[in-house]
Amino acid sequence: MSTDSTVRTDRFVAAIDQGTTSSRCIIFSQDGAIVAVDQREHRQIFPKPGWVEHDATEIWTTVQAVVAGALARAGLQAGALSALGITNQRETTLLWDRATGAPVHNAIVWQDTRTAAICRRLGGEVGQDRFRDATGLPLASYFSGPKVAWLLDSVPGLRGRAERGEIAFGTMDSWLIWNLTGGVEGGVHVTDVTNASRTMLMNLSTLQWDPEILQAMNIPEAILPEIRSSAEVYGTAVGPLAGVPVASALGDQQAAVFGQACYDAGTAKNTYGTGSFLLLNTGSRPVPSKSGLITTVGYKIGDAPPVYCLEGSIAITGALVQWFRDQLGIIRSADEIESLAAGVEDNGGAYIVPAFSGLFAPYWRSDARGVITGLTGYVTKAHLARAVLEATSWQTREVVEAMYQDSGVPISTLKVDGGMTANKLLMQHQADVLGVPVIRPRVSETTCLGAAYAAGLATGVWSGLDELKTQWQPDAEWTPRMEAGVREREYANWRKAVERSFGWEEVPQEGGADAGA
Repeated sequence: MSTDSTVRTDRFVAAIDQGTTSSRCIIFSQDGAIVAVDQREHRQIFPKPGWVEHDATEIWTTVQAVVAGALARAGLQAGALSALGITNQRETTLLWDRATGAPVHNAIVWQDTRTAAICRRLGGEVGQDRFRDATGLPLASYFSGPKVAWLLDSVPGLRGRAERGEIAFGTMDSWLIWNLTGGVEGGVHVTDVTNASRTMLMNLSTLQWDPEILQAMNIPEAILPEIRSSAEVYGTAVGPLAGVPVASALGDQQAAVFGQACYDAGTAKNTYGTGSFLLLNTGSRPVPSKSGLITTVGYKIGDAPPVYCLEGSIAITGALVQWFRDQLGIIRSADEIESLAAGVEDNGGAYIVPAFSGLFAPYWRSDARGVITGLTGYVTKAHLARAVLEATSWQTREVVEAMYQDSGVPISTLKVDGGMTANKLLMQHQADVLGVPVIRPRVSETTCLGAAYAAGLATGVWSGLDELKTQWQPDAEWTPRMEAGVREREYANWRKAVERSFGWEEVPQEGGADAGA
């Protein structure tokens, strides 16, 4: 081995994954292998029904702890890192004071539904599609812009401070980059195109904040971060990471696209977590959706043109297993569901539609609520366990069909990642209902890997996408076994069950909202 090769092998890249329930840091070697991991949970705050918040100061503290923990586990000093990348829960919205660095309110989490009335008001006679042409997004409480509007209207005195430029807005990537690069002492206030594309404030064509939408939502431009690419050096870290380039930011699902090496148009991945997120690379142009999907930026590497994706966002998948465990008490741990479900050959005619707070793609129905249908005296807890798992597969099938309708590109394989991919029964059913192979990669931590890859590209650790493609290796593959007739009959039953979930929640009228603690 040459001297140069030895040096290159010793280069390390760290990635921070600031997620919905926890923060973690993973350090990767140059061959894409995991060197060390550290992870810590943070609190979920529920001030009112439908409201979900995070303490951003607590999150910053946990992020510092996991970075230190990962370095300690790896036996490395910060100076050994060639770059630091960031991936994050998307749409979660924070405003903070530029002078003190203190958040003015808890962060409002992507799951939060308090802005439903604001979204209906903004839609007016046009409805959900008012800003879709510009942003690729339907008007929904999911996205950041309406959350910013709610905060400006609800926290006393905040609007005036924002208009004077005293307040900064950011998703969690902006908050971390600002703190990592100095905070009140010169912190860099930026976001990347993937996170900006989830705010409903960025124009997909210009990749800049859209002045007409800012005016419609009454959001002052002075609070907004600068939009940058997903892979470039934003600044240099201070403090314990002094000197390390902060060199990438990607929303978590886009980071998984990048870590799964979905660099060619037509490649797709699905991440199975609390919810599930299926993204299809559509190449260098945004594909508008007429089938209930989101058009979003997949990534942008430095000065290269952006790559766009169609995304199907499914609100509840892994969370349904948690509900089955915690609320019903039928299983004691999440991994027990596989053996319980394997005890029966099918779902016994039962279907569970987990519309706990409405349905996301492809329906976007905030009036939907969860239902269990097809119950007979024959159905056992094992059949229900199977129905819980199958709900994830069927929701994914709906999204895949919508993607084909929008893009005309059939998916030939589906790359998968996330905690639920450990469930072999679920992965086999997923392959069965899609009729295509389902492939899990060797490195399952694709979200962190994607952030690390982008940061490494920005700093010369990796030469380009071709080198990264060679690092992607399959770990397991499931091929379809279900007969086509059975597949279509079961899918028709699922669609009937989904229809039964519609119209359960009365749409409230807009009223005064007080600020949460």
